[in-house]
Amino acid sequence: MGASPSECTRRCAEELEQTLEREGPETVAAFIAEPVQGTGGVVVPPEDYLPRMYEVCHRHGVLCIADEVITGFGRLGSLFGVEQWGVVPDIMVVAKGITSGYFPLAAVILRTPLFEELRDLAPNAPFMHGFTYSGHPVGCAVALGNIEILERERLPDNAARVGGILLDGLRASLADHPLVGEVRGRGLMAGVEVVRDRGSNTKFPAEQAVGRRVAREAVERGVLFRPLPGDVIAMSPPLVLTDAQAGQMVDALRGALDATLDSLARAAAL
Repeated sequence: MGASPSECTRRCAEELEQTLEREGPETVAAFIAEPVQGTGGVVVPPEDYLPRMYEVCHRHGVLCIADEVITGFGRLGSLFGVEQWGVVPDIMVVAKGITSGYFPLAAVILRTPLFEELRDLAPNAPFMHGFTYSGHPVGCAVALGNIEILERERLPDNAARVGGILLDGLRASLADHPLVGEVRGRGLMAGVEVVRDRGSNTKFPAEQAVGRRVAREAVERGVLFRPLPGDVIAMSPPLVLTDAQAGQMVDALRGALDATLDSLARAAAL
């Protein structure tokens, strides 16, 4: 609590190193992390976090898995989230964005040496996941078409540009709001943490469901946000978001927070 980003990274890397040495790296299947944590609260890691953790893992022979289900295919402003931190995972798991949600599809991507190692274990046997609809031709066709559109229309670039406008707008509009503890995000992935007290970052009791109240107020203003546990208002808008729509999101959230603050004040006065 209260540690600087670099200190946070140092502590995490030390704890990982100590755990691997204590348990033995041969007992660890892999280290898995989202480039930006999604449903856990839209948590953006310190800039040196992923490179440092990957370095520790690779030094001990532990595989690194990137969970790109949310961050993959342009969400953070690059085709894959890990590109922003200059790391190369051994395995990537992807879904959702691979078809932009138009067809259910997921995939596991392996580095070539790992793929060859698995193949050589049973060179004459097919690599079977055992899922009935694996390799569905319609899903794969949709994914290829979707990726072609992402690249042709440069949607990751739009996510980076408009995402910057959105985050700057949120920070400027909500900097002084009594209910806002932090605005954070990357690309078109943002989170606004709702707190009872800005100074101490104290949360509201869970039973008050303040985040849900904010989200309901936003619906009245024409915008859908996702309230996460811990009263974080999460947003992952479409990659085609325009400058004007980013502004609409900022205005709707400010209005929703103002309305929620008023209702809380009225309830406290009763």
